[in-house]
Amino acid sequence: MCTVIGGAYYGKVHANSKFQPRTIEESYLEIGYKPVGEALRDFEHHYKQNLQLPLRVSPVIFTHVFARFNEGDGKDIFEMEFINEQSPKNNFMINVAVKDSFKILDKEVTKEFRLKGGNTAYLLSTGGTILLVFEKDNLQYRFSVDKRMSEKITPETLVRIANSIDY
Repeated sequence: MCTVIGGAYYGKVHANSKFQPRTIEESYLEIGYKPVGEALRDFEHHYKQNLQLPLRVSPVIFTHVFARFNEGDGKDIFEMEFINEQSPKNNFMINVAVKDSFKILDKEVTKEFRLKGGNTAYLLSTGGTILLVFEKDNLQYRFSVDKRMSEKITPETLVRIANSIDY
């Protein structure tokens, strides 16, 4: 009987017309991202201090900006991610945590920069990512960008973005 029924449906495909692919917004919201202002309030409420974000942004076009504040296990971190839905390599991330949260290994440091205000920013290259790590107001900032974007988002661009925090 199964062979007869199976044979009758051979070659036919039935699609569920109710299936809708997830949007990028739904995917990010599901993993805890939210509008930047909400995540910023979460961070500031947790640390009882203001978090200054850069005024300047990357010169690359992004379609979305999401943020979240993760807390727990002593690794409380604010994450802000700029993405381009059509180009996965077009992403730029800002992470902020308490001072000394991001370890800097001497062997990964490719260059040092002096920021406005006198702090040192360290340029690191790890895997497929370029990082700029620096401290400000007892917080440690980490900017990260895909190496494939290094022609558009240069280390000097990252430094200009970092310097725009002092507004």
